[in-house]
Amino acid sequence: MRIIFFGTPQPAADILKLLLQGEHKVVGVVSQPDRPKGRGLIVGFSPVKELALRHALPLEQPEKLKGNDALKRFLSDLKPDLAVVVAYGKIIPAELLALPQKGFINVHASLLPKYRGAAPIQWALLNGEKETGITVFKLVEQLDAGPIIAQRAVPVAIDDNSETLSKKIFSAGEGALQEALSLLERGQAGFRAQDESKVTYAPLIAKESGAIDWKKSAGEIHDRVRALVAWPGAATLLGGKPLKILRSGIGVMDLAAQSKEPGTIVQLVKDDGFIVATGRGDLLVREVQPAGGKKMDAYAFALGHRLNVGTVLPN
Repeated sequence: MRIIFFGTPQPAADILKLLLQGEHKVVGVVSQPDRPKGRGLIVGFSPVKELALRHALPLEQPEKLKGNDALKRFLSDLKPDLAVVVAYGKIIPAELLALPQKGFINVHASLLPKYRGAAPIQWALLNGEKETGITVFKLVEQLDAGPIIAQRAVPVAIDDNSETLSKKIFSAGEGALQEALSLLERGQAGFRAQDESKVTYAPLIAKESGAIDWKKSAGEIHDRVRALVAWPGAATLLGGKPLKILRSGIGVMDLAAQSKEPGTIVQLVKDDGFIVATGRGDLLVREVQPAGGKKMDAYAFALGHRLNVGTVLPN
């Protein structure tokens, strides 16, 4: 089949690379426009664009999709049988969905109908899920609501964060996509309808979502740390400035009989970090990043900043 690929970040580039090595022909790529990145706001290429350029693939980076006649011509001229979408970052309008003969399929990082939306991996972690997965489905106008072609379940480990879980999910997605492509090529895709009674959503993460409430349980705070490690980061305050917590653990000592105020540092653990009382249980802080600084081992940070037992981190 002739395939047009829509995608932007590294997980999408990994799947594009798989397609380029396979039996189907990738005839063109659509990726997000170049954006400023980092503190220097240097304009950089997306991983998908970089891969497309290395393989001399026709490439478009439209600011908008709806009413874009140039993009319509780009797609029509390439005569695709199918479009594959992986973490592209924009909703595909109806006027484009009808262009490929076999339509558009999307590789989505959840077990649909759970976690429709832009941040399924983060919300699975925020909600403490023990299992998530990947779904390949046919795109329709409604958000992530199309019929399912293939799925793979992925277990969530207690020490997974959004980055490690993303790698596991999209690795499973490679197999799910290969299955879907084979079924579509043979005309045997089952197109299983989603159960609308089981729909949940995973909206974009807001910057303020990173604020740590020490009155929450250790498990809830740990889930926030690992869900938001890439952005915006789970953070508390120290001296009026944000202190990001990048790695944590739970259940390292029993504080049930103690009446420590949530946010109180109750122990320094040599070479491992420091322990903070929470609303229920305790949290081992293993790695931190102060405002404007670099990532640091939490124990070394505590020593260098004179964090003592009894110091209270505010909510």
